[in-house]
Amino acid sequence: MTTQLKINQKQPVEITWEPLPAGFRLEDEPVENTGQPLIASALRESLEIAQRIQPQMLIATNFALCATVNGELVIKAPDWLYVPSVKEQLASRNSYTPNLEGDLPLIVMEFLSETEGGEYSIKPTYPPGKWFFYEQILQVPIYVIFDPKAGLLELYRLQNGKYELEQPDENGRHWLPEIDLYIGTWTGTKTDRNGYWLRWWHQSSAILPWAVEQIEAERQRAEQESQRAEQESQRADREREEKEKLIAYLRDRGFDPTEII
Repeated sequence: MTTQLKINQKQPVEITWEPLPAGFRLEDEPVENTGQPLIASALRESLEIAQRIQPQMLIATNFALCATVNGELVIKAPDWLYVPSVKEQLASRNSYTPNLEGDLPLIVMEFLSETEGGEYSIKPTYPPGKWFFYEQILQVPIYVIFDPKAGLLELYRLQNGKYELEQPDENGRHWLPEIDLYIGTWTGTKTDRNGYWLRWWHQSSAILPWAVEQIEAERQRAEQESQRAEQESQRADREREEKEKLIAYLRDRGFDPTEII
């Protein structure tokens, strides 16, 4: 499958969606910040708990996206990506070539680190910058850039072939009708990391919990239920004691309690 693009009225760019050559070895791209994998895995975790992940979806972290541009293989590894549907469900994947293997990614995310990673690079020549690759080559509808250190979230939507910055709502969140969820930033601690996180919210503004939060919520519910049961038991004991006192009082005065109570 071949796609022809014309960038800025210049020479057309030929994009083909081809399988990786036999025996091709992907380079291991080092993770520059230990917090990045935690942020990425937390995004998936809450979707899993909410049963928002279907078998045909592809959600991956630091994962190779491939395209062949003018005969040159281009590979980018976004920090987080979401593909609505793949053609074949595999136990494991080393890479993903859109169109050839399934849908284009709906969302790609990049987390800023201490070193320049080219998240804003519009460089069109080989190897193209990340922004250019996601916007012009793959044409990913939603591009998220998140700065974990400052807690800044930028969400870009593809409009007429160009990314446009979307303004958040009054809660600092972005509504994603494609997946029926909000995304925004949250501050707190998880897995010994304290700082800014990306989180999902329902349309009702209820946050999608992490496992540790769900466990704590269930513990609190069980504790509250235990307290309610204890209070009910104490109330029943008081009523029984009061009834026994009343029976004793009536008998002391010569009345038959069974005829009165």
